Amino acid sequence: MNDQAIGIFDSGIGGLTCVREMNRLLPHENIVYFGDTARIPYGTRSRETIEIYASQDIDFIRSHNVKLIIAACGTVSSVMGSTKNVGGIPFSGVVIPAVQAACAATSNGRIGVIGTPATIKSGAYGKAIRTIRQDCAVFGNSCPLFVTMAENGITSKDDVVVKEMVKRYLAPIKKENVDTLILGCTHYPMFSEAISEFMGEDVTLISSGAEAAKYAQSILTMKNMLCDSEEQGKNLFYSSDSPELFEENAKMFLGEGLCGNIRQVTTEEMIGIGNSLTK
Repeated sequence: MNDQAIGIFDSGIGGLTCVREMNRLLPHENIVYFGDTARIPYGTRSRETIEIYASQDIDFIRSHNVKLIIAACGTVSSVMGSTKNVGGIPFSGVVIPAVQAACAATSNGRIGVIGTPATIKSGAYGKAIRTIRQDCAVFGNSCPLFVTMAENGITSKDDVVVKEMVKRYLAPIKKENVDTLILGCTHYPMFSEAISEFMGEDVTLISSGAEAAKYAQSILTMKNMLCDSEEQGKNLFYSSDSPELFEENAKMFLGEGLCGNIRQVTTEEMIGIGNSLTK
C-alpha cells in the first residue's frame, strides 16, 4: 500500500474532469493538481513549446513526492506518446485509456476524435486506435475555441455560441456515420450535452479524463499502490495564474467548490524546482 498523493496536471482546469472521476473511484486517495492557467492553451503551440511546458509541469508535480503522474491533457499526452514512467514514477496520459474505451465501445468501427489543433495534427489517437483495431476508420477534427470557451464558463447547450461552434466542429465527423466519439481534450466533457444533442443519442461519447482515472485505478491496483487509509482523501490545487479565477471556474468541472485549497505557483518558481531536481 502507498499513501503518497497522485499527481495530475493540465494546461488549465479541464483536467479536473479527471480529478472528479478519481475522487469517485478512489475517494481515499490524496491528489495534487496543477493547472497551467497562465500559459493556456497548449493546443495552439509548437511541439517544442509543448514539450518544454510539459517538462516543467512534470517537474513541479514530481516535487510533491507523488506515486503516479497523470497528464490530464490531450495535447501533452499526444506529444509524449506511450511514455510509461517519468523519473521512475508511473505515468499515464489520456490517449491510451480513451482509445481502449473507444475500441471496446464501437460497433461499426467508425470512431470520431475531437481535440486541440496540436492533438489532431499529431495523429496520436488514430495511431493508437489502429494498434488495437486495424479495421477501424478514424475521423478527426480540431476544435480550437472549445478550451477558451470552457475556461470562461461558456458551455451551456442552449448558448448560441456553443451551438454554432459544436455544429461547425462536429458536422464533418457526423456525416461520417461514427458511432463513437472521443473527446480528446479534458475540457470537452463540459460540452457533452451540446455534443450529444448534435451527434444523436446513438453516438457514444468517450471522456478522455474519466478514462484516464479508470486507467490509473487499474495501475495502482496492479502495483499494490492504493492508499490504505479509510479517511477521505484531500485535494490540493495549484494554478500558475489567479487562484480566484481558478476557483471560480473549477466548480463547473468538479461539481463542488475547492474550499480554499488552491495555491498559486509562478512559472519562475516552477523552473527553479525543475533545476533543483536535475542537480
